[in-house]
Amino acid sequence: MAAAAYPGSFDPPTVAHLAVATAAWRQAGLERVDLVISEAPLGKEGLAVATLADRLAVLSEVAATRRWLGARTTNARLLVDVAAGYDAVIVGADKWAQVIDPAWYGGSAEARDEALARLPLVLVAPRPPFPLPPGRQCLELDDSHGAVSSSAVRGGRREWMLSEAAAFDRLTGAWSGPGRHRPRRES
Repeated sequence: MAAAAYPGSFDPPTVAHLAVATAAWRQAGLERVDLVISEAPLGKEGLAVATLADRLAVLSEVAATRRWLGARTTNARLLVDVAAGYDAVIVGADKWAQVIDPAWYGGSAEARDEALARLPLVLVAPRPPFPLPPGRQCLELDDSHGAVSSSAVRGGRREWMLSEAAAFDRLTGAWSGPGRHRPRRES
């Protein structure tokens, strides 16, 4: 069974997240795609986010109507560790630019190269203005998804939120309610 990890904060999950997962599932012939939230993601320390429980609940609801989609959390922080045990990992071109930056590996290009060598198949989604990496499988997506971001949704672009997230937000204010977001360490 070919399975892929699609790591992210999913704060909230957007139409672009689902489009990327769907493109990977179809274009790479995957049987399963897991949306994976790291409990303590690198580079996001101290940022305000919806609770881990809220985000996982919404992702589980999204996955419940798509037999090929799953949702889970991990305590892994590095992409290579999140992807361990999977046949593929899905990232945006913006995330790939971070993955190849030696700064995430203690400034060591050698440590970065060792980590990259342990990655399974990497499926990269376009994310302008970041270039698509050579030597990696790039996903074909509609250009309209390039501007979609969770940050923009939290800033008011509610039409980019997945319907399951929008319904949850209407009930709980998870992404629109005052005081709902907390520092990540409390997620």
